[in-house]
Amino acid sequence: MSYGTCWSIARPPDLTTSSSIIFRTLFVSVVLPTAHTSPTSQSQTAAGSPRVGTSEPPTPPEEIEDQKTTWWKPHYLAMSGTLNANAGLLLIIGSQAFFSMMNVAVKILNSIDPPVPTLELIAVRMFITYVFSLIYMLITKVPDPWLGPKGIRLLLVFRGFSGFFGLLGIYYSLQYLSLSDATVLTFLSPLCTGIAGAIFLKERYTMGQALASLCSLVGVVLIARPTFLLKEISPSNFIVNEYNLSFLQGDLEKVTPQQRLIAVCVAMLGVLGATGAYTSIAAMGKRAHPLHAMLSFSSQSVIAAVIGIVIQRTPVVIPTRVDWIAMLIMIGVFGFIAQTLLTMGLQRETAGRGSIAIYTQIVFAGILERTFFETEYSFLSVTGTFIIITSALCVGLTKQHAQKAKTKTNIKLSGSESDLEQGLLEGLLEAQTDEQSKVRRETEPTRTPPSKVGGH
Repeated sequence: MSYGTCWSIARPPDLTTSSSIIFRTLFVSVVLPTAHTSPTSQSQTAAGSPRVGTSEPPTPPEEIEDQKTTWWKPHYLAMSGTLNANAGLLLIIGSQAFFSMMNVAVKILNSIDPPVPTLELIAVRMFITYVFSLIYMLITKVPDPWLGPKGIRLLLVFRGFSGFFGLLGIYYSLQYLSLSDATVLTFLSPLCTGIAGAIFLKERYTMGQALASLCSLVGVVLIARPTFLLKEISPSNFIVNEYNLSFLQGDLEKVTPQQRLIAVCVAMLGVLGATGAYTSIAAMGKRAHPLHAMLSFSSQSVIAAVIGIVIQRTPVVIPTRVDWIAMLIMIGVFGFIAQTLLTMGLQRETAGRGSIAIYTQIVFAGILERTFFETEYSFLSVTGTFIIITSALCVGLTKQHAQKAKTKTNIKLSGSESDLEQGLLEGLLEAQTDEQSKVRRETEPTRTPPSKVGGH
């Protein structure tokens, strides 16, 4: 046999022949479906799966048991996605629950003789917050624990400054306004926070979020029942502020219209202060540790409260009873946890979405008042609670749907399934052809021309 004949027989067949067509057909029907299968299926095939036409072995009992016990995984993944998408919102709601528990402790403390002055209560609570924050930051070696990271120190100062004015507005207005009236004015701050976030932080503030804020404010009105809106209905006794401040109220029958107008203006100043505090936390985001904001706020509040005690010559009450001390410590601990959760939540959420969760405080306040003090829960209160909870749920579900729509859009823009399959087929065909040619070249023996054989 000649050299040319041997080379032509050893050469791979041309792709235009009928054998090549049969080869490509078998490749598309066998190899390509294997490429689309999961890694588990591929490993099972490599280990030796039953061939076509043979009966498959029965499924082992262990695999059947695994299939029965993994039915909950899709539900778990869906629930995890929902919680992760609304982590900031849930943190803020949790903070409002701890604020409400702190309010209960304050009310119990005020029932013990002698009652604790408000400025002393602020000083003690904020001092406990300051100590806890500082100890944690020093133990965990948080950078710049005293002044905060560079670049946001002015924001930290503004957070403490505006937060103090938020408290001042509440305390002054309660001397000339009823508790329900002051409550409704106070809860204007979440709505203003959403607007401030859209203006100053350029955050997206949708019509749905604005509508949810307005509906939540209506729910607050139905629960608090302020006299300037619902004169024929008795006001509510719910504790919905950070402290039980009803004992600050003077004789409201002796309040002049001028004093009431000044109290409303100061209350609005407090709304602006709370709005500035919430917005500054959202502006800092995760550039600062949550305890940086708390350290700044607590230190400035302690200084301002001590100055107020000195100027007003307020007598300081020294605790003498065990339950008195226990309630005071409980107020400090609950306040620390609530402030931490609030800061963490506002750092993870936009100002508009996060502020809506603040309305849930009045819901927790009503439940705890009913539990511990047997306060009546009227039909209007139930309606207001339902409106607030529904608004918060709508905001959370709206974000979840928006993320799903964004994911679908990204998948649609990634290319059609036919293009992906065609590209995969062409790549596999080219790789298979190159691999076969390489193997044949390596396994084919080296042939010597006949002319050179005769010369030896």
